[in-house]
Amino acid sequence: MSKSIVVIPTYNEIENIESIIHAVFSLTKPFHILVVDDNSPDGTYHKVVELQKKYPTQLFIALRTKKSGLGTAYVHGFKWALANNYDYIFEMDADFSHNPLDLIRLQEACENGADLAIGSRYSNGVNVVNWPLSRVLLSYFASVYVRIITGMKIADATAGFKCYKRQVLEAINLNKIKFVGYAFQIEMKYRVFVKKFKIVEVPIIFTDRTKGQSKMSGSIIREAVIGVILLRIKNIFKTL
Repeated sequence: MSKSIVVIPTYNEIENIESIIHAVFSLTKPFHILVVDDNSPDGTYHKVVELQKKYPTQLFIALRTKKSGLGTAYVHGFKWALANNYDYIFEMDADFSHNPLDLIRLQEACENGADLAIGSRYSNGVNVVNWPLSRVLLSYFASVYVRIITGMKIADATAGFKCYKRQVLEAINLNKIKFVGYAFQIEMKYRVFVKKFKIVEVPIIFTDRTKGQSKMSGSIIREAVIGVILLRIKNIFKTL
């Protein structure tokens, strides 16, 4: 039987973490969860440890010493999942912007031929709830920009809700991942694209968080804008 794990990076998600864990474990398909916490001062880590008493064989926690970025948290989680022999490895936010029910749809896409399944906000119109128009436009046109620069035919290049087959992550040198903010999401897709794996977009509805604070910042946006160009140049010169 295949094993599936959802990697959830956290920093100050005490308002969401218990509910998202219960939601994933209530699904009709079995999923495990690895929470990668960056030493949240609000007690997120301690809440997960408490919940491990209820879910001792399904819930795992990795504590890092400080806030080190989304990308490094996911890479840490991917390495852990590969070492523990998981077949399907997911990225998902803790804040319910991604609907846990869609985990099943993403896994089914991989079971039916996809190597990477992306929960896409833009593959079937614009499906974003509770974002201001400025944020929607920034996100949408970021994906247009990425398509132009990289040649990837992906409608939602910055999506952070994904399912990887383990073979994909094994084929990518995770030690070479450079970006730590939302550019990480683009970099991972581009590395999968360059390796010629099959990428499928699964339409989802993205709902902005109602609890806790967004981690978006100007530096994260700048990293993404410049990072896309650097990725393309590296691939041209075969140094990716």
